[in-house]
Amino acid sequence: MNNPGFVELPELQQQLCSCWRQLSQAKSWNANLPVPLLNRCWLRLEVLEVGNLLKRLPVDASAHAPELVRFQHLLRQGLNSEQAERLCWEEFTAEACHLALRRYWEAQQNPQYLWNLSNYLDLLGRYRKNFEQGNCSLPLLILPRSNDQMKLICHWIEG
Repeated sequence: MNNPGFVELPELQQQLCSCWRQLSQAKSWNANLPVPLLNRCWLRLEVLEVGNLLKRLPVDASAHAPELVRFQHLLRQGLNSEQAERLCWEEFTAEACHLALRRYWEAQQNPQYLWNLSNYLDLLGRYRKNFEQGNCSLPLLILPRSNDQMKLICHWIEG
């Protein structure tokens, strides 16, 4: 069947097999390793390289603003929120702290990103660790349906 909007499952399987071959032939961890990205609405598989993930799928890093990270660190050290806030204001200025917090709140209320920095770093860390341990695990990223508030989903395909 040659319907231009229709992708047959054998084509998806071939693309995934190509990813497996590339992964199994790699001699060392590198930025060219494959990361398949499935658009489940159209059953299309796009194969990205690890080094191009952020270009194609930027992350929400609003929670990792230095002002917010410092505030959380001070809380973990035992300071109360007022003390931590005062120290952050002295270190970064009140205006910078308010701006970081506003950006974080806006990102939570109006998500524009499919994943956050922690998810991205977790994927990289697990992929690299698995690779270096000789464990063939391939991350399969799945895009949410359009107009869906879900985030990007990562499934691991074990070899």
